[in-house]
Amino acid sequence: MKSNITKTVLVLIISSLNAQLANVDVPDQVPKVVTADIQAGIEKYIEDETVRGGGYFEFSSDGQDFSFKLVRVHTEYLANLGIRRHFACIDLVDTLGDVYDVDFFLSGDPGDMTITEQTLHKLNGIPFYTWEQNRRGTWQRVPMEEATPGLLGVIEGEDEFDFLYRVKLPEITDSARMWLPLPETDKFQTVEIKKVNPPKYRVINEPKYGNKCLFFEFGPEDSERTIDMRFYIKRKEKAAYTPDYIDREKYLEAQRLTPIDDNFKAIAGEVVAGKKSDLVRARALYDHVIDRMRYMKYGSGWGKGDAVYACDVRTGNCTDFHAYFISLSRAVGIPARFAIGAAIPSSRDDGGIDGYHCWVEFYSDGKWWPVDISEADKYSSLSTYYFGHHPANRLEFSRGRDLEFDPGPASGPINFLAYPVLEIEGKPVKTKTEFSFNRNVSHK
Repeated sequence: MKSNITKTVLVLIISSLNAQLANVDVPDQVPKVVTADIQAGIEKYIEDETVRGGGYFEFSSDGQDFSFKLVRVHTEYLANLGIRRHFACIDLVDTLGDVYDVDFFLSGDPGDMTITEQTLHKLNGIPFYTWEQNRRGTWQRVPMEEATPGLLGVIEGEDEFDFLYRVKLPEITDSARMWLPLPETDKFQTVEIKKVNPPKYRVINEPKYGNKCLFFEFGPEDSERTIDMRFYIKRKEKAAYTPDYIDREKYLEAQRLTPIDDNFKAIAGEVVAGKKSDLVRARALYDHVIDRMRYMKYGSGWGKGDAVYACDVRTGNCTDFHAYFISLSRAVGIPARFAIGAAIPSSRDDGGIDGYHCWVEFYSDGKWWPVDISEADKYSSLSTYYFGHHPANRLEFSRGRDLEFDPGPASGPINFLAYPVLEIEGKPVKTKTEFSFNRNVSHK
C-alpha cells in the first residue's frame, strides 16, 4: 500500500483567511461555521455514501478500491480553513479490519457541504505522509522519507506550552465522585497550575508510585457542568538517567493486566536467548514488540493495557504495546515501569490533541531508559531514537498501574489515570474529555 502512495509533495491551495480575503470576492454575509457544523457535514456525507454503497463507504485511491465503515471523526482536527473551506480527518475500517485515517477537504455552508478532496493519510496509525506549514500559512504534504523528526512528532531540547484539560460532566441524578490526574513537577517537567474551575476539590495521594489527583464530589446541581484544568508546562527531552533510588521488586512484580506467567517467560526467553546484557536483551524485546504488534484501535479489548490481549490478538494502542513489553521485560528480570500523559503536536503551536499517550522505561546499567514502542512502530526512521529517548513535547500525568487512592473508586484500583474516573452512585460513568494546548504563551 505504501508503495502506491504518491511520492511527490502535493501543495494544497489552503491559505490563511487573510490570504483568501485578498484574492476572492467575499459575500456580504457568510454563515458562521463551527466545528460541529463540519462534523455534521462529514458524517452526513459518509452516511449518504454508505447507503449508496449498500452498507459500505466505497473509496478508491491509486487504483485500489476499498469498502469502509465509519469508526470515528477526529473532532480535535476539525478546522475552518477560511471562507467556505473546511477540513476533517476520520477513521474508517476496511473489510479486513485495517483502520485508515482519511483526510477530507470540504466546501460550503452549514447543511450544504461538498467534498473537494479525500486522501488516505494513515494505515493502522502509520502515516503515508505528514503535513508541513510554510511561512505563508499554506500546508503541504511531505512524503515520509523526506520528513524531518520535527514533522514526525519530535521536539528535542525543551518545549513549553499551556495545557487545557476539559471535562464535560453528564447528567448527575445523585451523588457523584471524580478523580482527575494532577501532573507534578520533576527533573524533566515543570508544572504550574494556572486555573482549576470549579475550585472545590481536594488533592489526594497515591503512595505506591507517588501520584496525586484532584478529587471532586458532585450533586445533581452539577449536571452537564464543564470542569477546566489549565497548566503551564515546561518540559525537557528525556534520555537515560540515573535515579536516586530504585525499588527493583516493585518494577518486577506481576500486575492485574501485566502478568508474568509461563507463556510470557517462554516468549521472552526465546527472544533474549544468547544475549548477555540487560540493555541488549531490552532492545531485542523492543524489536520483538514492533515486529509482532500492529497499531490498531478497532474492535473490543484494545486500550486497556492488557498484555495477554496484546500477545494473543497482536494489535492495540500504546497501552497494549507497552503492557506487552512490561510483561516480557519483567519475565526475564528487567525492571520496567509505565507512565501516561499526552503527546503535544510538534508541527503546530495550538489546537486539539488526540487523546492520551503512554510510554515506558526499563532499568539497566544503573539507569532508567525511556522507550516508546508504539511511536517507533509508526515511524520506523525514529526507532533508534525512541529506544532511549522521549521528546520534549510531552506531558506526564501519572505513573504506574492499579493505582489506589484514599478515598478511591468503588470499582477498585484505577487501571491507569489519564482520563477522568467518574462514579455516579458508585457506578462508573464515561465523560466527554478534551485536551488542547497553546505554545503562544507568556510566562513570568
